[in-house]
Amino acid sequence: MNLRSLLLLLVVSTVVGCKAPPPKITDDTIVTSQVNGVTLTHRHIVVPPKEFNPVNDEYRAMYPGSILSKPDFSGKVLGELKTGETYVVLGFVEQSWLAISTTDNPQLLGYVPERALVVSERYEQALKSDRPRPKRAAKKSTCVAVDNSSKACQKGDSGTWIID
Repeated sequence: MNLRSLLLLLVVSTVVGCKAPPPKITDDTIVTSQVNGVTLTHRHIVVPPKEFNPVNDEYRAMYPGSILSKPDFSGKVLGELKTGETYVVLGFVEQSWLAISTTDNPQLLGYVPERALVVSERYEQALKSDRPRPKRAAKKSTCVAVDNSSKACQKGDSGTWIID
């Protein structure tokens, strides 16, 4: 009986000393980072910025650009901006990139270049200025016949005559 008790005590002491393994960290694991005194909540795949200047303002997407995992074009593509959709710019980060989130979730979604978004109040104005403008008609050249077999033409902008 003593051998059984000893064996049972050994098993219990071994099990008591064991800890549960930590949860496996995946790209979708939610983590927090503190940058310049601001706490950012984001997925593990999103690299926290080195610099952060808070903005917390609504911006709209100018074109369907990529949302990247770090403020650089070498980051992984996490999603795509939808033209005209509203996003919240959490702040400016290094290299003139924007840290963004969706309007219904304050979690850091990823990074986009500054030119991809415009402040919501200036969106309509930005669309108008971004439209292609019709080209002006080129000035017609003035041509005259020379010796019935050739002609001379004057360029409108320089006044130079060219003989064909």
